[in-house]
Amino acid sequence: MTSTTGRAGAPERLEDRIAQAVTGCPGIASLAGGLHLGRGPAGVAVRDTGVEITVVARYGRPIPEIADEVRAAVGPLVPGVPVDVRVNDIATPGDAAGDEDAPSRSTGEGDGNG
Repeated sequence: MTSTTGRAGAPERLEDRIAQAVTGCPGIASLAGGLHLGRGPAGVAVRDTGVEITVVARYGRPIPEIADEVRAAVGPLVPGVPVDVRVNDIATPGDAAGDEDAPSRSTGEGDGNG
């Protein structure tokens, strides 16, 4: 496996490695763009106090399990640092980022029919 390198052969930024680990989690459809500090990918913020990750989760699994999955993937990259996971949205079947194999279910909420 090769790693991406930045300027002058420097290893890729921590934010990029975190983003790669998060998007590799089966429960994650994508990073969410709401969190961006101008460096690194949207949805990942590395701060002095910890790491903040904002995601769009795939429909079908409990959110706490998905958050634990993300923490397990990111933890080795930032040992001993708190990792906060925020689920900004849920991707359902038919969504651009959704899993087409997951069962479709509508709650009727917010669809204008009630």
